[in-house]
Amino acid sequence: MKQDRHFPRPSELAPLMKFKGFEPDGRARRLAKAHTIADLRAIAKRRTPKGAFDYTDGAAEAELSLARARQAFLDIEFHPAILRDVSQVDTSVSIAGGRSALPFGIAPTGFARMMHSEGERAGASAAGAAGIPFSLSTVGTTSPEGVAEANPEGRNWFQLYMQKDRDKSMQLVSRAAAAGFDTLLVTVDVPVAGARLRDSYNGFTIPPALTPSTVLNAIPRPEWWINFLTTEPLTFASLSEWQGTIGELLDALFDPTVDFEDLAWIRDQWPGQVFVKGIQTVADARAVMDVGVDGIVLSNHGGRQLDRAPIPFHLLPSVRAELGEDAQIILDTGIMSGADIVAALAMGADFTLVGRAYLYGLMAGGREGVDRTIEILSKEIVRTMKLLGVASVAELNPGHVTQLQRLVPRG
Repeated sequence: MKQDRHFPRPSELAPLMKFKGFEPDGRARRLAKAHTIADLRAIAKRRTPKGAFDYTDGAAEAELSLARARQAFLDIEFHPAILRDVSQVDTSVSIAGGRSALPFGIAPTGFARMMHSEGERAGASAAGAAGIPFSLSTVGTTSPEGVAEANPEGRNWFQLYMQKDRDKSMQLVSRAAAAGFDTLLVTVDVPVAGARLRDSYNGFTIPPALTPSTVLNAIPRPEWWINFLTTEPLTFASLSEWQGTIGELLDALFDPTVDFEDLAWIRDQWPGQVFVKGIQTVADARAVMDVGVDGIVLSNHGGRQLDRAPIPFHLLPSVRAELGEDAQIILDTGIMSGADIVAALAMGADFTLVGRAYLYGLMAGGREGVDRTIEILSKEIVRTMKLLGVASVAELNPGHVTQLQRLVPRG
């Protein structure tokens, strides 16, 4: 059909010519363009030296555990319900004796100030502002007191690697308790460090060494190096100084003799709730709960320890069936979206932890980048819940999700 045409008049063009005001803050501009955690990862990779980025991004050996954990969240089918009132959605949950405004917290991650000079303080303050827990690692680069200062009104958790020097370990635990930390995450899947080959290939050390390759890599990333060289030197919650690779550090620190009796003893030293992190079998889930801890974290350490380890998301329904509805179960490893979090909650998790997603935001933009991570995940959670037809986390159940099969045992 022939259409009448005319040259557009200024009055017709005017409504179409809407220009956004220029944002002078470069950090704000680039973060505004990030709409997914993958977008934050891409920004982080451009702005962070290869050694520090790969330490966060990489996993053990062939990185199969991490890839499988992420694939497991992709291999699901949601089952939405229609004609439900989802005008208001409640994303809050109760976990470890307190409330969280969102069904996820920030996982314990080591050496955060190597990712960005603001480090754990950025994560803790962002978590406090969002009303979610922040977890400090034994190998964090901020003291328990520093985290408490950054997040004075929020919930702080402390993650414990039992060291060969047990007095030093328990001194850290005592400091965290004195600083108001309310939950202890005892990590049990690191008798030795996993083979994190990216770190080996990069020659990544603590602190990062200035070599010809690192200098060359730093040229397009001057802000990171300026921040690293002009802010306070790296210090650690667990040691005063170290010269060497991260794997060598972990092997020197960690005690491979820790057993169930030690776990019971640690439980008795802590005044708050105790969770055991690194559970990867149904039998171990039952065994640690029988010791008398308050809950577990299903985790294969983000794929950074034993490659080809069990997939926590796949293990979740069996563990929930074994422990019953009253047990507190947190899940981590592989979470890259709010939809992943919703799927985990539907399949039986009470709560989730995000590690890499937080660090991608930190590398992309410091405190504001962590805020953006939380904002992205929160929006995705709310949108997914509304599309599923649920108005609160408590309404999620296994009927909302089917785990599709990809890796099935033979025979």
